[in-house]
Amino acid sequence: MTDKLLPLAAMERILKKGDSNIRVSDPAKAELRKVLEEYGEELSRIAARFAMHAGRKTIKAEDVRLALKHK
Repeated sequence: MTDKLLPLAAMERILKKGDSNIRVSDPAKAELRKVLEEYGEELSRIAARFAMHAGRKTIKAEDVRLALKHK
């Protein structure tokens, strides 16, 4: 996975949701990005299977919700 889709600034905002006064290191942001991208890729594969099973070429929100429940 060489493509980085999620910006580090967004990772910092997510990590600061627990406490806005805390500092966040660059490695922590990078690790959260890695984890979320890996999880997103896995969910997308499952969602694609649900869409194909339904005879569609388009992944819909319901496929993503089903993939999340399936996971």
